[in-house]
Amino acid sequence: MGKKALINIDYTYDFVADGGSLTCGKPGQDIEKELVNITRDFIKHGEYTVFAIDLHEEGDRLHPESNLFPPHNISGTMGRDLYGALKEEYETNKNQKNVHYIDKTRYSAFAGTDLDIRLRERHITDIYLVGVCTDICILHTAIDAYNLGYKIFVYENAVASFNDAGHHWALGHFKGSLGATIL
Repeated sequence: MGKKALINIDYTYDFVADGGSLTCGKPGQDIEKELVNITRDFIKHGEYTVFAIDLHEEGDRLHPESNLFPPHNISGTMGRDLYGALKEEYETNKNQKNVHYIDKTRYSAFAGTDLDIRLRERHITDIYLVGVCTDICILHTAIDAYNLGYKIFVYENAVASFNDAGHHWALGHFKGSLGATIL
């Protein structure tokens, strides 16, 4: 087994809270404890832990998601805040050298970010995925990871979506088409 990193994707107010503008609601809320425990464990053991969080600008009509979804994760709003106990976990550990926060503007945590460079600098070969939404941002991050040669692990009880059929399809796709290990 190679060096590993956790990629914690989009577990924010807008994507998880009942009042979030693009929430997956209860499925997202139900994974909170498991997601926080996994995150805490990675941080505690010195494993590289990335918080890859969606970022949009108010009124940006040129972003492709503008035609697909209501405004969400807008810069400077509480919608971008990490949800629930994850926010406290991040705040407690954000100054640790193994904790990194990146803004992402596309579904994949790799698209337009320095994530691949940061992982390679640390000789990381195995990435572990948690967060939301299984069939959107987790999926696109996993596809990019596969194409970049990373070994992929997905915590089934720490990913969720507002689309149950999409969630289950994505879990099958991770395993059958990307060779991921479902934990």
